[in-house]
Amino acid sequence: AHEVMTRVGLPPRPLSTVFFGGGTPTLLGPKPLVMLLDRARQLWGVEPGAEITVEANPDSVSADGLAALATGGVTRVSFGVQSANLEVLATLDRTHDPKLVPQVVADARAAGLQVSLDLIYGAPGETLEQWEQTLAYAVGLAPDHLSAYSLIVEPGTKLAARMKRGELAPIDEDLHADMYVLADQTLMAAGYHWYEISNWARSLDHHSRHNEAYWKSHDWWGIGPGAHSHIGGLRWWNVKHPSAYATRMEQGFSPAHARETLTPEQHHMERILLGLRMNSGIPTAWVGSEAPPLLAQWVSRGLLDGQALLSGRIVLTQSGRLVADLLAGELT
Repeated sequence: AHEVMTRVGLPPRPLSTVFFGGGTPTLLGPKPLVMLLDRARQLWGVEPGAEITVEANPDSVSADGLAALATGGVTRVSFGVQSANLEVLATLDRTHDPKLVPQVVADARAAGLQVSLDLIYGAPGETLEQWEQTLAYAVGLAPDHLSAYSLIVEPGTKLAARMKRGELAPIDEDLHADMYVLADQTLMAAGYHWYEISNWARSLDHHSRHNEAYWKSHDWWGIGPGAHSHIGGLRWWNVKHPSAYATRMEQGFSPAHARETLTPEQHHMERILLGLRMNSGIPTAWVGSEAPPLLAQWVSRGLLDGQALLSGRIVLTQSGRLVADLLAGELT
């Protein structure tokens, strides 16, 4: 709340989306989250119909807590389900029981909240069959939105240490690709459409508007330890450690750790990289005059939608999505 107060000098622009994430904000309980939202309303205003999301672990919220969030203005909850398999959850160091999830999803719906589920695939030792079971389990819960992310093992984490010691199998990139294809096929068959490489929704109304703002290079402002912000071409990020963050705030200093101003070239490269991840793709006008032969080659290899290219847009096929970063690199 203190950081919210220190930023009253930001342009007085009403907020179109708010996202409480970066961990498990519901551990605070609903009251502090609603208080922060109320303070944001007082300082800047929140647009009518704004999307206001709270991330939650399935075991960190109650029916009463979800109802209180909805009453306070939250419109959407994103549950970190990750897997339906207890062994996979243990590998990911997650503590919830998958049997709890159907009830918490029902509680969220009863509160009038949109429901999104976050899944992770490719945990060490996870099989394609286990992932198939997780997808069936998730589809059975009938969420409005699903995200499925390939596991990235961050250096310095407990998981990275276990893999280094040989306790867990190394990452199998071919298996990750098979898991992605299975997710896309399963979710499309269940009535979801992909709109960003790792995200599927029942309809346009169920897209994550907050995340779309990132992918479309809109402005955003992050509050809290490690939070990133981007406003008017200026990007900055806060100190990561909570105690260092708290000390700076108590002493009246900015929590920003570093900042950079994007050059026009950097902005253009980022716009291509992020835009290619979306089902709308990017205009061919964004790439150089030397690109057409390369694009034609990608169409012949099944990486681009040929019909979209004829209409002046570069849109990835399912196969193209598997190598999106490589393709974006060749275009920039």
